[in-house]
Amino acid sequence: MSSYGKVNELVDELEITLEYAENGDEDSLQNLKSLLANTEQAVLKSEQKALLSGETDTNNAIVSINAGAGGTESCDWASMLHRMITRWCETKGFKVSVLDYHYGETAGIKSITFTVEGAFAYGLLKSETGIHRLVRISPFDSNARRHTSFASVFVSPEIDDTIEIEIDDKDIRIDVYRSGGSGGQSVNTTDSAVRLTHFPSGIVVTCQNERSQLQNKLTAFKVLRSRLYEKAMEEKRAAQAKIEDTKMEIGWGSQIRSYVLHPYKLVKDHRTDFEKSTAENVLDGDLDDFIDNYLQWKAVEGKAAQE
Repeated sequence: MSSYGKVNELVDELEITLEYAENGDEDSLQNLKSLLANTEQAVLKSEQKALLSGETDTNNAIVSINAGAGGTESCDWASMLHRMITRWCETKGFKVSVLDYHYGETAGIKSITFTVEGAFAYGLLKSETGIHRLVRISPFDSNARRHTSFASVFVSPEIDDTIEIEIDDKDIRIDVYRSGGSGGQSVNTTDSAVRLTHFPSGIVVTCQNERSQLQNKLTAFKVLRSRLYEKAMEEKRAAQAKIEDTKMEIGWGSQIRSYVLHPYKLVKDHRTDFEKSTAENVLDGDLDDFIDNYLQWKAVEGKAAQE
């Protein structure tokens, strides 16, 4: 049954139950609350599905997180963002697989790239692309001073073989090197890690998570194709909208969301103005409200650009 059909069925059931309840039926009165909640949830899911109508919204996602300037503070913040998105994925039953990672010198991660497999993974997670800002009392500062940290998140759709992305051999340099970090001796004693450099776009992709050089090479090419596709789509959207000067640049001075843990607790999305005071819950993966508000905001913005 379609989501629209499910909503209609629940509305019909709600009307009948309400009619019985108004006539004094106690069982119907008790069922009203749960039926209302189910109907509301079905409406939200139907609305979300309608908003996820992009060509690649149904695809898996490739997520990259990079720490900004600030050393240990930013590396720890990048690690917190990785945990936040991973926790959200767990609540959806999505599979997360790490492709590449670089640890911070003292704590956290300098960068990490991972895939998220699940229905509409890209359509939902594209809301996280941009600069994320954290304000807190630093656990690394012996004087307990407040620090501001930045990290960037970039989400692209995983592109399958049905979408053609041409990559000319002469435009690619392939480097192999020894993997670093954890993973067992077989990872660290062979030149299994792969780095792809795509000269025309300047995109560099690395993969070291797989055991063999061939597996890493295949995965790296998959990531490259996805990023080239997303780059092409972004250029197309910019040309169609003709409002390049109003588009938010992904830079350290234009964060999409702020997470304040001191002197008060608040998470605010600067695109939609949606905010929540339960900052710990958000950092533990409670992202649904931010995602829903982003999708609604994006739909309105898209209509405005076409007018």
